[in-house]
Amino acid sequence: MKLNLQDIPRVKAITKQEFIKHYFKPQKPVVIEQFITDWPAYTKWNLEYIKDVAGDKIVPLYDDRPVDHKDGFNEPHAKMKMSDYVDLLKREPTKFRIFLWNILKEVPQLQQDYTFPDFGLRLMKGLPMLFFGGRDSYTFMHYDIDLANIFHFHFEGEKQIILFDQNQNQHLYKVPHALITREDIDFSNPDFKKWPALKNAKGWQCQLKHGEILYMPEGYWHYMKYITPGFSMSLRAVARRPKNLGKAIYNVFIMRNFDNLMRRIKGQKWIDWKNKKAISNTNNKLKKD
Repeated sequence: MKLNLQDIPRVKAITKQEFIKHYFKPQKPVVIEQFITDWPAYTKWNLEYIKDVAGDKIVPLYDDRPVDHKDGFNEPHAKMKMSDYVDLLKREPTKFRIFLWNILKEVPQLQQDYTFPDFGLRLMKGLPMLFFGGRDSYTFMHYDIDLANIFHFHFEGEKQIILFDQNQNQHLYKVPHALITREDIDFSNPDFKKWPALKNAKGWQCQLKHGEILYMPEGYWHYMKYITPGFSMSLRAVARRPKNLGKAIYNVFIMRNFDNLMRRIKGQKWIDWKNKKAISNTNNKLKKD
């Protein structure tokens, strides 16, 4: 048995008006295949190029170890020179990933390789973020703290992506006071005996290739697995729907601070309690259904 996933619609190109009407307003995902062929990045950006322009940079690395109460917010698990990291990606599978690497700050010359596309939404121009991963590395199922509209541009290789909207929360074993599901769920091959509520979840899937863009609507859950070594860039626009904007403000100013406080007070007991509640909350809703 597999997850109930439909393929994300694909278009070769799209106008601003078409995007707003068919995808932004109804909050549906889409893959745009040939929108950035005129960017220098389309032909230049690969792992070797990144190694050439950013090889001396020390980069923060993350793996798939479960959240620990001792971990600070987005605290890296290791650090390495970018040149060594690219060599590692090409040499062997590795769990180490880079995420939220701001190229504006780290390698300003990369800004010359792309422009900010006009999709009819005001993009945050100070936050172009890069994400890197080795073969079979993945991100836990999560959604972003600001519930932003996200445009995800992929470079080199292939990447598997699974999405769910916020209406699927009751089926996903969401961890309370957090932005993640249970970290021991393998969304690429889920165990339905252990996680029966996942049978009821309805989502989306795609595989992204070089130069393709995925639009993820506000607050969409996303799981990303690197089929091959590669990297992506995300551009984001503020949540427009009042409910989502309210959630974003709550997450940033209340939920995150409360969670950090409880980690300091209760330590690992807080993390363990949240993981148990993810199961009990979901199973209780499953029984009611």
